[in-house]
Amino acid sequence: MAAAREGFLTDEQREVLKTATQSTEVLSSSPKSPSWLMAEHQIKAPAGERAPNVGIAVRHVRRSHSGKLVRVKKDGGGGKGTWGKLLDTDGEPHIDRNDPNYDSGEEPYQLVGSAVSDPLDEYKRKVASIIDEYFTTGDVDLAASELRDLGSSEYHPYFIKRLVSMAMDRHDKEKEMASVLLSALYSDVISSTQIKQGFFMLLESADDLAVDILDTVETLALFVARGVVDDILPPAFVTRAKKSLSESSKGFEVLQTAEKSYLSAPHHAELVERRWGGSTHITVEEVKKKISDLLREYVESGDTAEACRCIRQLGVAFFHHEVVKRALILAMENRSAEPLILKLLKEASEEGLISSSQMVKGFSRLRESLDDLALDIPSAKSLFESLVQLAVTDNWLDSSFVNSNGDGPVTEAEDDEKLKRYKEEIVSIIHEYFLSDDIPELIRSLVDLGSPEYNPVFLKKLITLAMDRKNREKEMASVLLSTLHIEIFSTRDIVDGFTLLLESAEDTALDILDASNELALFLARAVIDDVLAPLNLEEIGNRLAPNCNGSETVHVAQSLIAARHAGERLLRCWGGGTGWAVEDAKDKIVKLLEEYETGGVVGEACQCIRDLGMPFFNHEVVKKALVMAMEKKNDRMLDLLQECYSEGLITTNQMTKGFGRVEDGLDDLALDIPDAVDKFKGYQEHAVVRGWLVSV
Repeated sequence: MAAAREGFLTDEQREVLKTATQSTEVLSSSPKSPSWLMAEHQIKAPAGERAPNVGIAVRHVRRSHSGKLVRVKKDGGGGKGTWGKLLDTDGEPHIDRNDPNYDSGEEPYQLVGSAVSDPLDEYKRKVASIIDEYFTTGDVDLAASELRDLGSSEYHPYFIKRLVSMAMDRHDKEKEMASVLLSALYSDVISSTQIKQGFFMLLESADDLAVDILDTVETLALFVARGVVDDILPPAFVTRAKKSLSESSKGFEVLQTAEKSYLSAPHHAELVERRWGGSTHITVEEVKKKISDLLREYVESGDTAEACRCIRQLGVAFFHHEVVKRALILAMENRSAEPLILKLLKEASEEGLISSSQMVKGFSRLRESLDDLALDIPSAKSLFESLVQLAVTDNWLDSSFVNSNGDGPVTEAEDDEKLKRYKEEIVSIIHEYFLSDDIPELIRSLVDLGSPEYNPVFLKKLITLAMDRKNREKEMASVLLSTLHIEIFSTRDIVDGFTLLLESAEDTALDILDASNELALFLARAVIDDVLAPLNLEEIGNRLAPNCNGSETVHVAQSLIAARHAGERLLRCWGGGTGWAVEDAKDKIVKLLEEYETGGVVGEACQCIRDLGMPFFNHEVVKKALVMAMEKKNDRMLDLLQECYSEGLITTNQMTKGFGRVEDGLDDLALDIPDAVDKFKGYQEHAVVRGWLVSV
């Protein structure tokens, strides 16, 4: 049997087979054999002869039955005189389903493609919808809730990238809104690590963004700087990110711009925070003016569709009650415009542009002010009733409005004559304080009123008036509360005052667009300033209805306090963050000016002014510097003011205000400095020539 098997091959064929087998085993040991290994297995010729097909690997060479060497195809397919590929047949395989040996498993497979859902793509699609809705409504809480409900927290860096890139291609309002949303989501919804990852992804894609957004470098640099100012990015982020980016990339250029143009500039925090308008919403006064303008234009043109478009373009659906109120007043003032106004309100209601709740609020607010309106329109009450009947008849005002009296819960004795007089007095006192920054004078005025039982009412009025003003007044209100708590207010007064505020939070929100968030900041700031204890927040929350706006505001305040770096962030929430009384600031200003007068080091004096951290109070520096220059008869103070102006440390507005305050007090100054008026005029001319003041 063995002999029979050996008879199949000649000795020569057996030798070739052995050589080929050994070569194949060596070559198959590595899929990428180095060239030196391949060279060892080339075909060798007998001595004195040239090797045929030199350099051809053995696995690509085969002997034919005639003993000749032929080169074969790389896949093993045959050439002339070879057997061809393994399992090669003479034609295409044919399956006969009538064959007795037919097996359905031999049928060729047909691959059917199916779409595979990518979780990241789905996440990106959903967050784009959330961002669009946020840019329309401005509702930070809703955006945070929807993002939290999405889950997939591992994808949050993509949310940051999408939010910023979408904002970059829009107006300043949306850019500011994006920064505010990131600050609100920081730590509570999105971790600091994810914030850094998201911004780094933006920097990496800056070259691509620049193709569609021309000012990519400038805008993205502002976003980075704003992130540092808002404490959601550490200052070291800029340095570390630069090490990971190519110096020729747009991302590297973004970081350089952020570092040199913004983060290194004098008083950069205020500059960056105000670059896009400083607020996610236009002020209430601006909204009211726009509403009045569009209604007047509508009465002139009669174009209802255009008026509805303008209302929609305002983007303040939660403030449409003001449209209703002002439209009704216009109809009462101009009787010829009444049909057009009713047509507009009816169409806006039917389109769903103005919701039924906003319509009712608008009518309710007008009813509450009818007494005042009657001073200008004697028949205001009867006209209002007729408008109500027409609206109810046409089904665009809920009939339940007729049966309601519009009176909310009475939390204060509005009919008490003493309380009315007190409210009138404190409004004047608070306005005076916002103008003068004089806390001791305010305290004296409150003591003279002699009504400590109304201290909670004062707190409510103070914060309500501050919320409808700029950040400067909000900071001043917080500083004042801190001083009042030390001087004349008890903790119970503070708790009762905030309770009154929160009980009327829904009414406050009708006039102040962002009332809930503002109140939460005032509450949290009071805890940081030791005016309230954290337990006082729980006490205030327990005194409110469980699901009311005020209760939600307390929860937001508690979240703000619990966030990382809460103390530092809340102290700077309105640009101040000093925590001192204004009197302390005045003392510090006098001391630094006296030191400058003695030493004459301008740079050191500028640094001390910067360290005060009260840019809105720099007019006091100007005032005291001018007075000191008059007293000392030394113009060195003017050199300091020149340097402060050149560095951007003291703005033209603050310069003007400082000069104005000195001018107002010239009569008193002249008692001690006889030539005060002449000196002041000389300083004014000096300032105008050098550009500190726009005009005398």
